[in-house]
Amino acid sequence: MALKKISAEDALSSLANFSAIIDARSESEYALDRLPGALNWPTLNDKERHDIGTLYVQTSAFEAKKRGAAVAAKNIAAHIEREVISLPKSWKPLVYCWRGGKRSGSLALILSEIGFDVTLIEGGYKAFRAAVVEDIAKLATQFNYRVICGPTGSGKTRLLQALHREGAQVLDLEALADHRSSVLGLIPGTEQPSQKQFDMRIWHALRQLDPARTVWAESESKKVGNVSIPDALMQALRASPCARVEMPVEERVKLLLEDYDFFVKDPDYFCKRLDVLRDLRGHELINTWQEQIRSRDPQKLAYVVKELLELHYDPGYLSSTRRNFKQFDASYLIAMESIDTPAISEFISQIRQKNEI
Repeated sequence: MALKKISAEDALSSLANFSAIIDARSESEYALDRLPGALNWPTLNDKERHDIGTLYVQTSAFEAKKRGAAVAAKNIAAHIEREVISLPKSWKPLVYCWRGGKRSGSLALILSEIGFDVTLIEGGYKAFRAAVVEDIAKLATQFNYRVICGPTGSGKTRLLQALHREGAQVLDLEALADHRSSVLGLIPGTEQPSQKQFDMRIWHALRQLDPARTVWAESESKKVGNVSIPDALMQALRASPCARVEMPVEERVKLLLEDYDFFVKDPDYFCKRLDVLRDLRGHELINTWQEQIRSRDPQKLAYVVKELLELHYDPGYLSSTRRNFKQFDASYLIAMESIDTPAISEFISQIRQKNEI
């Protein structure tokens, strides 16, 4: 079968038409960002790219191309032996590399010569990334959002998850960012995506949503950990109607100790995260909190969390939310005594009455 090419713009809307999406770049390029669901079949791995690039500079382009062709042929053969031998002729891969050049071209050519229906993205990942950034700006304005607002520990994420279980459309930015969106929100053992991969995840999530239905999200600041929410999406969320959650501080402390149980299990990690607040809260207070945490006394730990809420998180919450979310003052209140199952059921019931699921 002939080898076909597709523009990055056309690829945006046709990813589901392919049996597999193959990323021919090196493992580090793939780790930084890739198309949704892409498999990594490096034509050259990181070390090989470096070595051949050095040969290109220090010896000649001709020698580098010979060596590169030999290594690429070996790697492509290994991919075919490992992944392709058992595949039917109906298998239709979409292939790309950085700019749609030699690496993806070599792999695509061989696969097409075998007899597969192969498509190559013109301009490669670079062109696709540019098209995604443009498409996010368009997609973000197509939806009717409802934003759950509430101070830290008021159960916004749990309510969002409950909505998702009930069939509502949800855009969970913290899940996409692998971060809980506060100074203490880094999840141990979980690395955040790069900004490019975060953008790609958001784009893919938006593509799955139905513009005819309400989309629920949490109120977020511009940054979720180390990654930033795209401007168009941030503006759309901040202009949207809000639901305001309120819950007693004691229940918020209880919820945070459950959701951030890794702080309970690893006091040293909790203390280390608190160090980032020294400039804001002063050495004396941070030292006191750390001493109480290291005591492993549950009551002292709960007291530290309560003080974190009352001294660090809560003071600026109302003014910041009112400033950033234009419809916050018109939001409807959801008062919850706790985050238990009956309270969540009541929340869902209120949302159903408003026909927003």
